[in-house]
Amino acid sequence: MENHNHNRHEQPMNESLKRKLEDEEELIITNQKMMLLSEVHAQVQILNSTFSSLEADRALVKRSIYFLKELAESEKNVDYIVDSGAVPALVRHLQAPQWKEVAEPRPYEHEVEKISASTLSLLAIKPEHQQLIVDAGALPHLVALLKIHKDGENTRALNGVIRRAADAITNLAHENGSIKTRVRVEGGIPPLVELLELVDAKVQRAATGALRTLAFKNEENKTQIVGCNALPTLVLMLRSDDAAIHYEAVGLIGNLVHSSPNIKKEVLLAGALQPVIELLSSTCSQSQREAALLLGQFAATDTDCKVHIVQRGAVGPLIEMLQSPDAQLREMSAFTLGRLATHTHNQAVIGHGGGIPPLLKLLDSTNVNLQHCAAFALYGLADNEDNAADLIRFGGVQKQQDGVFILQATRYMAANILKRLEEKIHEQVIRLHTFILEMSRWGIEWIG
Repeated sequence: MENHNHNRHEQPMNESLKRKLEDEEELIITNQKMMLLSEVHAQVQILNSTFSSLEADRALVKRSIYFLKELAESEKNVDYIVDSGAVPALVRHLQAPQWKEVAEPRPYEHEVEKISASTLSLLAIKPEHQQLIVDAGALPHLVALLKIHKDGENTRALNGVIRRAADAITNLAHENGSIKTRVRVEGGIPPLVELLELVDAKVQRAATGALRTLAFKNEENKTQIVGCNALPTLVLMLRSDDAAIHYEAVGLIGNLVHSSPNIKKEVLLAGALQPVIELLSSTCSQSQREAALLLGQFAATDTDCKVHIVQRGAVGPLIEMLQSPDAQLREMSAFTLGRLATHTHNQAVIGHGGGIPPLLKLLDSTNVNLQHCAAFALYGLADNEDNAADLIRFGGVQKQQDGVFILQATRYMAANILKRLEEKIHEQVIRLHTFILEMSRWGIEWIG
């Protein structure tokens, strides 16, 4: 009885202690937030009140911006920084003050601007912040930073600030159509295209990444990028030994040709086809994926291009990608093989190249897109008599009959594969029957 009473009174005491600890923890967190906000306000005040070429002032500003940058690397702090009025202050420091009788080297030249651009990139993680930064006047300053390589040698510091400016434009324009247009209006595309030819690989990657973002679903930006003669340089970049460079280049070309048949023609005329095919064998899986997708885009409606893709050696690597552990690679290769298999000549090449067994295996996937792409490719291959025989031999009929197809469109495709197989086998039987009749007319006995 005593133990029962003791336990009955112990529970409320534990709950009370728990609430007390929670209250204390909440108080500590609140105090930490207040201290953090106070410190952010102090740094923003320094940025607002200090703008000169004196070494001490430049050092002070650099420290303040670096403090904000480190905070902004944690997404949970981004709102605090923005709400403290940091955006206009950081935008102001994207430009250097007037250098007045300062001996060379200038104190912290390009460093303050570089860290400002980096911090604004981190703050641009939210769409409302993107607009706030642009409305504060960041774009003209960022575009000006893209051009500073014209003012001096390609020093490390110079390239560093150019790269951060390109990265900031990428983040500001990410999934934001109005800002993509603003970048074009502010004259940002021509200097980005010029940067593609810089020797510095990091600058090349950053500029290509920015153009890739600006080209995505924006026809006017695509037209201007091509009009600035970007294609010859991009084709050279496809052959780069730097995986990050050819990944960005093939991605940018993919965005340029998407839903733009005229640009697709220009890209092919610029010689992009062969280097894209070679990227199918890259050690970079991202480049492989982008290359496969781009070849699928090339093969969309152009019959001659479909043949050229196969003739230049794309089928082998694409079939190999069907067996990759990377689901995205399998999906992209099946998608492209499906596009290629709509041409009669290609059907035989893909079938004889061993494409049927791995495609049949992909029908077992629970990935709806992967399953549908595989069914689409098999539908094209089934139009060839030899492939039809192989499909039956490898269990294709049972796969179509017993398979669990998630999408209605895939179920429809499976039914059509069966129909094609029946038609092809029926045609073979009729031809065989006709052949036997012809032999009997000549008095030759058929031995089956």
